[in-house]
Amino acid sequence: MKKHEQWTSKIGFILAAAGSAIGLGAIWKFPYMTGTNGGGVFLLLFIIFTILIGAPMLLGEFIVGRHTQKDAVRAYQTFSPNGKWHYIGYLGAISAGIILSFYSVIGGWILSYLYRSITGQMHGLSNSQYEDLFNQIISNPYEVVIAQFIFMIMSILVVQGGIQKGIERASRIMMPSLFLLFIVLVIRSLSLDGALEGVKFLLQPKFDQVTPNTFITALGQAFFALSVGLSIMVTYSSYLSKEESLVKSASSVVILNIIISVMAGLVIFPSVFALGFSPDAGPGLIFVVLPAVFNKMIFGSFFFSLFLILLLFATLTSVFSILEVIVSVAVKGKQEKRKQATWVTGILTFIIGIPSALSFGVLADVTIFNKTIFDVADYITANISLPLGALLISIFISLKIPKQVLKEEFAIGSKTLASAFAIWYYCIRFVVPIGIILIFLQIIGVF
Repeated sequence: MKKHEQWTSKIGFILAAAGSAIGLGAIWKFPYMTGTNGGGVFLLLFIIFTILIGAPMLLGEFIVGRHTQKDAVRAYQTFSPNGKWHYIGYLGAISAGIILSFYSVIGGWILSYLYRSITGQMHGLSNSQYEDLFNQIISNPYEVVIAQFIFMIMSILVVQGGIQKGIERASRIMMPSLFLLFIVLVIRSLSLDGALEGVKFLLQPKFDQVTPNTFITALGQAFFALSVGLSIMVTYSSYLSKEESLVKSASSVVILNIIISVMAGLVIFPSVFALGFSPDAGPGLIFVVLPAVFNKMIFGSFFFSLFLILLLFATLTSVFSILEVIVSVAVKGKQEKRKQATWVTGILTFIIGIPSALSFGVLADVTIFNKTIFDVADYITANISLPLGALLISIFISLKIPKQVLKEEFAIGSKTLASAFAIWYYCIRFVVPIGIILIFLQIIGVF
């Protein structure tokens, strides 16, 4: 049996963990959620809830993984060998498989758009033609399945290489590239005439637009933005050295996630306002509105291609972490089985995802509770399994991990005050569970 792998450095871990969090949630979902929920006030609430809810949860998962140095299932078994808490790990792995089945579909859409953008097929269309193009792409059974397959192969090839030679190496290239692309696109967006209105929309809170739903939606976005609830961060932190500060690492990931979310807004909203589009376009903002926005810019095709590369990198780094949860549970610490397990789980996930890929074409008439197969997979994970997993993890940390162990892990590598630990411990025991319960109440229609 090979020795349990570790990240080669703290920065490698932070980049990979940030890459997991900075995915479709930050670049696709955050902008359209901001656009449909009041702009600046949503951003403000998102930041507050990220600090109060997301960060404590993230640090809690870090502690579970780093202390045990084991995969998600065996990590929970370490603290509760005779209980049923290890099913949290299985819940995370199953949820990861479902998420990956439709995330890979979106990854395929990005590849399709990137090919068309590079070959010049995206330039010069009318606004309505961009919407028609999107519908054409997602309804073409051959294109969506082939693109999804290519995306999954890209992901498998990285994850099969392991932590150091696969995920960390790719993250060290993709994450700095992602930041550089963001800087270029932000500068281009802010240079447009009329961009200031978009900046004001994003950064200037208008409290008269706040509703109870705004609070709950921002809470949900903050909660999902850091990849907590799937035991992804339990898995990633299990490869972290015992000397590294978990508090500093968690803080770095949270700060990077907030910065990227703001930068995504600064790429999109100044452009949208400057060129006369509406910010409340919803999920179609990226695939329908943005192509039309970039089409009106000088060198728009070039900048839209850069944006798609950025989106592809962000999606891949998220998928690496999601696939790693499944693989680590499958190999159970036997690293010699990693390559085989990665290919088997990756191909199975691709096959499971084919119905989602076909949900907007040949299987469009197949619905469950009036939802397509794609939407059902999204709904189950986003509204049930992720918040349930996070709720169970927060309860597990409170009930099953000795307070002294938590305090020791909290203090490693940093001179944290006892009061800082007390605040975190209060948040993980009370604030996080209450926040998650509020999300559940919103989902069932209480708010």
